[in-house]
Amino acid sequence: MNQEYIKADNWSIIEEGFDQETVKSSESLFSLGNGAMGQRANFEERYSGPTFQGSYIAGVYYPDKTRVGWWKNGYPEYFAKVLNAPNWIGIDVLVNKESLDLSTCTSVEGFRRELNMKEGWYKRAFRATLPNTIRIQVEITRFLSLELDEIGAISYSVVPLDQDAEIAFIPYLDSGITNEDSNWDDKFWNTTSVDSKDNRAYIQAHTMKTDFKTCTFMGAELNLDGKKVNIDPEVSQKDTWIGHAYTQGVKQGETLTLIKFGGYTVSRNHKADTLVDAADMVLDKAFELGFEALLQSQKKAWAAIWHLSDITIEGDVKAQQGIRFNIFHLNQTYLGTDSRLNIGPKGFTGEKYGGSTYWDTEAYCIPFYMATKNQEVARNLLKYRYDHLEKAIENAQKLGFEKGAALYPMVTMNGEECHNEWEITFEEIHRNGAIAFAIFNYYRFTGDYTYIPEMGLEVLIGISRFWYQRANYSEAKEKYVILGVTGPNEYENNVNNNWYTNYLAKWCIEYTMKQLHKVKDGYPDDYERIIGHTQLTSNETDKWQEVAENMYFPYSEEYGVYLQQDGFLDKELITVAELDKLERPINQKWSWDRILRSPYIKQADVLQGFYFFEDHFTVEELEKHFDFYESFTVHESSLSPCVHSIQAAKLDRMDQAYRFYLRTSRLDLDDYNKEVEEGLHITSMAGTWMSIVEGFGGLRVIDDKLSFTPRIPKEWESYSFKINFRNRVIKVTVSDGETKFKLEGNEQMSIRYKGKRLELNPNEEISA
Repeated sequence: MNQEYIKADNWSIIEEGFDQETVKSSESLFSLGNGAMGQRANFEERYSGPTFQGSYIAGVYYPDKTRVGWWKNGYPEYFAKVLNAPNWIGIDVLVNKESLDLSTCTSVEGFRRELNMKEGWYKRAFRATLPNTIRIQVEITRFLSLELDEIGAISYSVVPLDQDAEIAFIPYLDSGITNEDSNWDDKFWNTTSVDSKDNRAYIQAHTMKTDFKTCTFMGAELNLDGKKVNIDPEVSQKDTWIGHAYTQGVKQGETLTLIKFGGYTVSRNHKADTLVDAADMVLDKAFELGFEALLQSQKKAWAAIWHLSDITIEGDVKAQQGIRFNIFHLNQTYLGTDSRLNIGPKGFTGEKYGGSTYWDTEAYCIPFYMATKNQEVARNLLKYRYDHLEKAIENAQKLGFEKGAALYPMVTMNGEECHNEWEITFEEIHRNGAIAFAIFNYYRFTGDYTYIPEMGLEVLIGISRFWYQRANYSEAKEKYVILGVTGPNEYENNVNNNWYTNYLAKWCIEYTMKQLHKVKDGYPDDYERIIGHTQLTSNETDKWQEVAENMYFPYSEEYGVYLQQDGFLDKELITVAELDKLERPINQKWSWDRILRSPYIKQADVLQGFYFFEDHFTVEELEKHFDFYESFTVHESSLSPCVHSIQAAKLDRMDQAYRFYLRTSRLDLDDYNKEVEEGLHITSMAGTWMSIVEGFGGLRVIDDKLSFTPRIPKEWESYSFKINFRNRVIKVTVSDGETKFKLEGNEQMSIRYKGKRLELNPNEEISA
């Protein structure tokens, strides 16, 4: 099923007409989040059709025991799972004692739902005829507050259309929930108390094993045609459920509205014995403000986010909708205020990948957050890795490495590795290099060197120690080699000398050496502290350098390209263009054995190296490698199209760059992978932003200055974006034949445009 039912719109995601076949997909697409919690767009009222219930709390997880056929040394004992949290959005609706359920209604008309990305709210409206023949008009507005990030708000209105009716709203809390994704069907939550007070209710529960203590709470009030109705609710209570029933006679045409505030207080942020008090405090604030004032605050908060992060596209509504959808969900997932948190590949929209942190953060997400927020946000993402350095050293020790070598996890919630596929856990070690590259990238962009002496250098030393120990000297090649790895292309496992991994290893060591000298000269106190803590010696660094200087890189003289790995040319080199379309996608049509023997590439591998280290290679070298490897790339990873779009744009192949852009920007909206009901691809959304800003906009940092070489797809009339570069905001507007720059603030700034220097004056637009 494709997603053509989503209407094209500049600022909203819109669905019109009720179709049970699309409910689970829409639950993903219309998801809400505020950085602290999130939820799929499940119906508030009862729904007996197919649904994927999901509410999630940032940082709350469960160590689900690894399930494998046989154990291997070094295996993580668990795979961390983001947990489906107790449900606070539920509102049972009864009309003359008949339950509202869109799956059993005799008719549903005028169904429309909208996710307004500009203002950060979700609305659903419909007319329904219940089995007892009563017709009602329903309208619901919901949002998760950015101002009070422990709370969400729901306005639920019902109008009897043909006759007077008795309407009962039963807002409830439910901690008797399960995960869609579970290895052993363990019980993840233990409910400890279910309580009610006036118009408020509370369920206290804690996670098993990890013992995160939570209070799920709600408060409600009733309005009839806008006037408050004072009714003492009838309380119903079970072991893991509590509901408040508000019953009111409503005349034909009158509007009965339930305002419900709900959310979570968590022991990550409060003392465990104060969670109910904390819930009352945030409920007091919400009721004091009221639904409309809190909604106005939501609109202002989103306006501030969009001021810096918006990208406008004129002349292509689907492309415009796509990029805003991606930017919106990135901001819903992570706002950078808590360095204990990170960005899961599904964010708050599903349970696949466990909601954990991958190398996606460093490789794809940090550029977006650096350029659209203040630098503290990206610094917090780097601090997250520094805070987990000791765990990274433990992870390496479990695999036999020593003396402070650090292997960062492929998948983590708390710094421990929790991925349990051996070819990834043990072999996809290139993730270490992405973390080192992010440190380099952060300094290059922000100019903030303080992270390196304060935290980053220790991370770099641990990573370099790992690379030194992971490489071994080949007498046959008279070079250092790295054996038994998986590169970014996961359609090859256990290969020798993956070029990207070897190149990263060499670069990491050389970059670490430069930073050691720089910190020694400029930050002697930090240097002494770090050397004392790590016990690093010149004898050890001399050995590192020998490895870096003598690293082996497989190369084909015949094709004039670096080889993805030693055995790549042993494969039957049939290009994707020659592959029968009925065989696609190969990850669904082929056996794993056949995929591993094929030349097909899941995502950029050698080309990922050319993306990171673009300035190490000529345009001619990029073109040769792009032509060779793109022809074998099946793009069956969400992270694939963005890198290829950026490189196609650099090569001035704009038709190809545009196709890749459209694929990455509408990956979920158009459901390219036929899996959107499982959740959205949050981390690849940052790659969509990169496709425009770095690809079409040609943004680079060269010699400490912003540089632009803009291009524009023929499908667009113009596009614009903003960059926050070292606390100076510059707006770039590109149209066919003209580029405009406007600098906000008070200071002058020089940039490069197509290699030439341009001086920008504050609040003055210039054309180039």
